[in-house]
Amino acid sequence: MNGEQEQKSNPAMYIIWFTIVFLILSLGYAYLGWRLIAPAKLGSPWNLLAWIALAVLFILPLVSTVLMRYYEKMTDPFTWIAYVGLGFISFMITLLLTRDIIWLVWSGLGKGYILVHDLFAAPSLKSPADPVRREFLLQMSNLVVLGASAALTTYGMYEARRKPGIVRISVPIKGLDPDLHGFSIVQITDIHAGLTVRRNWIETIVAEVQKLSPDLIAFTGDLADGTVAHLSADVEPFGALQASAGKYFVTGNHEYFTGVMPWLEEIKRLGFDVLINEHRVIRHNGCSFVLAGVTDSIAEHFLPQHKPDLEASLRGVPAAAVRILLAHQPHTLYQANKLGFDLVISGHTHGGQFFPWNFAAAIGQPYISGLHCYNGTWIYVSRGTGYWGPPVRVGARSEITVITLEQSINNKS
Repeated sequence: MNGEQEQKSNPAMYIIWFTIVFLILSLGYAYLGWRLIAPAKLGSPWNLLAWIALAVLFILPLVSTVLMRYYEKMTDPFTWIAYVGLGFISFMITLLLTRDIIWLVWSGLGKGYILVHDLFAAPSLKSPADPVRREFLLQMSNLVVLGASAALTTYGMYEARRKPGIVRISVPIKGLDPDLHGFSIVQITDIHAGLTVRRNWIETIVAEVQKLSPDLIAFTGDLADGTVAHLSADVEPFGALQASAGKYFVTGNHEYFTGVMPWLEEIKRLGFDVLINEHRVIRHNGCSFVLAGVTDSIAEHFLPQHKPDLEASLRGVPAAAVRILLAHQPHTLYQANKLGFDLVISGHTHGGQFFPWNFAAAIGQPYISGLHCYNGTWIYVSRGTGYWGPPVRVGARSEITVITLEQSINNKS
């Protein structure tokens, strides 16, 4: 990369993103205070303390976001409080909203029944309102929400911080040379070093990958959330990764948030071959296949030269060559299929990480996790090796993926 390809700061995108997040969080936290704290009718000083605690949990993730961009080292002391709190609040808002929707529907049905009943009942038999019972149910259900949220957060932290699972899949590739049958690709992705993911966690990942003795290592983006100056020591263990056919990297969206150019230099220093809309011919046992890599779909908003270009990644590739693509976001599949790729390896979605963010993760993506076949092109979407934001996973365990290439049974037909 030359000096003319420096990343643009693009402050407008940060302002828009921050404003959207601020508004969503504001609505959520206000709803939480209205439906949980206000009905509790706490005496002094507990009512004030409850509102202060809610305000602190609201402010900390926002302050952390700002400080990470301008005064990064200042985020470290309260990062765990900020993001564990965000996970806990997310569960409370979700459970309260679910409770209120059910309550609203049930109350509507009940009122309808009472209305019909009272139309035909004698005045002495009309159903009286029961505010005491309603108040009791409100308070008890709020306690259930608090307890369930705490339990889900605790379990989610255990799931997020436990050693990633090893997921093994076999992908049948039409036209694969027999001597490439059994070739193994280990995928890691979405580490998000920084915040609550630091060196000790990364050392665990590296040790697990090395035990697998892969032929090739594919890192499909989102290495870090922070600057190279702040996180270089944390990601350093990745330099120890080794594979006989090499280790390769493509950019995710988070590479562009804190300086893609310094990060690419650091990633190269760690021994990765960075694929920027280009390919490599991977040779093994006297045979070969094409490994292409494309930049993330948002890259051009930060660095015009990084606009994703799948056609450029295939320049000079023989028409009959087996083609494997590394692409951070799964929606790249659609164009990859048109260009004749046999397999796409992606991440980005985290498998949803935890409810309700799984719905947000699915927006614009064909698949959220697992192996799928689309019009003859295979795609594997990893649930991610790390996590982002709250150190919480529920129903979407982190993974290190072993992808084994196999000859398709249709090869001889």
